[in-house]
Amino acid sequence: MDNKILIGRKDKVDFPELSLNDIDIKIDSGAYTSSIHCTNIKEIESYNEKKLKFTLLDPEHEHYNNKEFTTKNYTSKLVKSSNGISEIRFMINTTIIIFNKELPIYLTLSERKEMKFPVLLGRKFLNNKFIIDTTKTNLSYRLKTK
Repeated sequence: MDNKILIGRKDKVDFPELSLNDIDIKIDSGAYTSSIHCTNIKEIESYNEKKLKFTLLDPEHEHYNNKEFTTKNYTSKLVKSSNGISEIRFMINTTIIIFNKELPIYLTLSERKEMKFPVLLGRKFLNNKFIIDTTKTNLSYRLKTK
């Protein structure tokens, strides 16, 4: 298994740059990219520079902090959702703390209000790092709280 970490079907992780701790994630090997639930996603122009403005989660979520984020480090990507519809989504580069390691991750921003998990980890992030065991849960979180 060449040093791959065993991960379950769901867990809790931290996103330090986004001020999120112990946020619920779902492992989704069917998704190529990872995504996070956002609202008020807007591309703005300020001083002839494009920036992306967004709010993480929504007021009903327990980790909602009403903090608005602005970044100039973003791209857009064509993403096909599980219902087969393609749409352009904005994507940011940030860090995730999982299994007590800080790793870079690309997250597409999408409105996932109706979904149980605010964050999906897709294949692009999981590849060559993890082996998924769908019978397990919260393996990273348990390691963090030992």
